[in-house]
Amino acid sequence: MDYLAGLNPEQRGAVQHINGPVMIIAGAGSGKTRVITYRVAHLIRSGVDSFNILVLTFTNKAAREMRERITNLVGPEAKNIWMGTFHSVFAKILRVEADKIGYPSNFTIYDTDDSKSVIRAILKEMSLDDKLYSVNFVLNRISAAKNNLVSWMEYQKNDQIQADDISSNRPQMGVIYQTYVQRCFRAGAMDFDDLLFKTNELLKQYPEVLNKYQHKFKYLMVDEYQDTNFSQYLIVKKLAAVNENICVVGDDAQSIYAFRGANIQNILNFEKDYPDLKVFKLEQNYRSTQNIVNVANSIIANNKDQLKKNVFSEKDQGDKIKVLRAFSDNEEGKSVAEDIMQQRSSKGMKWSDFAILYRTNAQSRSMEEALRKLGMPYKIYGGLSFYQRKEIKDLIAYFRLTFNPNDEEALKRVINYPRRGIGDTTIDKIIVAADQHGITPWEVIISPERYLEGRVSGSVNAFATMIQSFQVLTKTQTAYEAALYIAQHSGLLKDLYEDKSVEGLNRYENIQELLNGIKEFSEREDIEEKGLDVFMQDVALLTNDDKDKDKDADTISLMTIHSSKGLEFPHVYVVGLEENLFPSQMSLNSRSDLEEERRLFYVAVTRAEHKLTISYATSRFKFGTLINCEPSRFLDEIDAKYLELDFTARKEPSVGSLNYDDERTSWSRNDDKFSKPKPKTVSAPPKTTSILAKAHVPSANFKPSDTSNLQVGMEVEHERFGFGKVISLEGNKPDIKATIFFKEIGQKQLLLKFAKLSIVNL
Repeated sequence: MDYLAGLNPEQRGAVQHINGPVMIIAGAGSGKTRVITYRVAHLIRSGVDSFNILVLTFTNKAAREMRERITNLVGPEAKNIWMGTFHSVFAKILRVEADKIGYPSNFTIYDTDDSKSVIRAILKEMSLDDKLYSVNFVLNRISAAKNNLVSWMEYQKNDQIQADDISSNRPQMGVIYQTYVQRCFRAGAMDFDDLLFKTNELLKQYPEVLNKYQHKFKYLMVDEYQDTNFSQYLIVKKLAAVNENICVVGDDAQSIYAFRGANIQNILNFEKDYPDLKVFKLEQNYRSTQNIVNVANSIIANNKDQLKKNVFSEKDQGDKIKVLRAFSDNEEGKSVAEDIMQQRSSKGMKWSDFAILYRTNAQSRSMEEALRKLGMPYKIYGGLSFYQRKEIKDLIAYFRLTFNPNDEEALKRVINYPRRGIGDTTIDKIIVAADQHGITPWEVIISPERYLEGRVSGSVNAFATMIQSFQVLTKTQTAYEAALYIAQHSGLLKDLYEDKSVEGLNRYENIQELLNGIKEFSEREDIEEKGLDVFMQDVALLTNDDKDKDKDADTISLMTIHSSKGLEFPHVYVVGLEENLFPSQMSLNSRSDLEEERRLFYVAVTRAEHKLTISYATSRFKFGTLINCEPSRFLDEIDAKYLELDFTARKEPSVGSLNYDDERTSWSRNDDKFSKPKPKTVSAPPKTTSILAKAHVPSANFKPSDTSNLQVGMEVEHERFGFGKVISLEGNKPDIKATIFFKEIGQKQLLLKFAKLSIVNL
């Protein structure tokens, strides 16, 4: 039991309680991965057969990390554990059982681009308005239906769903859904949602299959349980029904994926499914300073729907959380960039120690511009991944077609690349012939003389012969040998090599990098099956985290908060804390949506290890128009004693020259020479709970005035914005708008009937 010595009492209890239903509520930075790996190791050391353990995660990275740690504890037995993402584990089961539901064992897994291509073709065939029936909308609608286990038949029969589609002027959605499912089935393909949908279908329709896996998986563990959707919840519940040795690990405070179908009620109501549940709360945060943890606690305390816990840290108190206020989004970017430069130079930090987190991708623009001007290296996460590049998808399409010639999307992608005289007209004829005869396009291609007229049959026949030769080769060659042969004999490698442009060279090098990856896969000792088809499945099931091939570069990380979940950085900047941005405008319609936004803020704050900086702008460009911004309500929810305000942000000068100093630390207007202002930091006064109150404390006799006779030039006081002067008035009573220049925060436009202004010296 020596391996348990390093665990705290609550962690040890969670590890040792191996029988019956268990819920581990793991606060941010509480050693969740450590507990899961030790618990699995303890199961094996307690006599549980490793083949009977199922561990489900949300990323391949998490699964790999856990398996490595378990191997260090129990040795090679760790190889036998069924461990991986929901999609990878159930894809593995479907490969074995697919014939029962009418699919080949070598079915293709469509990614988002493949699905969009199918939908785009359907919309074109049905002559539907692609603005009303946008590809993204249709795909999201189908995805939501599948995640809620609504088949296309149930979709078309459901009166409420049909009424919703009619009211949104999209009455053909049910037909599109049906056609999409049938098109994928004909191609022997499943999309990501199908991997869960079809698993549910399999377990429901074939009790003997359900019984088989219920007795195989005697112990289940589910990581990040708060992120499960209805489909995942149901599979897990069915598999655990016999033994009920189920352990779920998660944190309701970090449930941020409702837009992808995640249902926080799965973790909040877990005890209702298992009344004998044993609950362990991991409340010690090993990641962040006490101040950062205290701020996170004060934020999440405002949510009503939560599992109560008292997260604490025994690390140093740490710096107070700095709050930066800027007059524009561009200035916010400059302030953040300068602060990073100053922190790095004064504390000897690496660029990779810093991360800038934002609510929406659009916010990266001002940050990027500021970093570029200072020559600071950065990387935006969530951009085009290695496996999404055209040349990579082209070669992988050849691989896919080799193993599943009915894969229509792969076929259309490569049948005329490189060019071989099979144009769009011929491709259309192939598809039409397939539809008319009720067969697949591949069946047309291997017998072109029966279905196609003219001289094109020769080119089509040559293509079919080439693919068939690839199929024979893959049965005897290693993954690398087969991949290299296909790359060469398809003509793809030659086509890229002959392109001597910079882009062509990059594309050729990317193909070489893919082949290198396949060679490395072929030589791995930790896996038994090393065929190209196995490599293809691994690629199809990669998560975004796995697709990043440049994770160790010394660069500042820029990413959305959603992308940051599971990561940590010494110094984190959370930018754009403004109403209608964070929380987003769309989240203000219901309490549940607002609470998810608050959990998102909680996730952002808890990414920071040592230092956290929050910023907001009082104006921001939106759709080409400069709008005034209100500070986020979330700022008001932070206990002021943990904050330090830096409200010395500069206004952009409207006249004179604008110079940038040699030390690159601040902007200044000076017609003769540069003068560097000394920053002033105002500590938060004690005994106040509002960050906004620290910017302005209302006068002792403050009382809203009758503003019906307000005039331009009058001085006023606002309870939060301070003292200002009326610049202009517009509109008619009772909806008169006043434009006021406030000394502390600049110009704002207020609706008088709601502004609660006090007229000074009335």
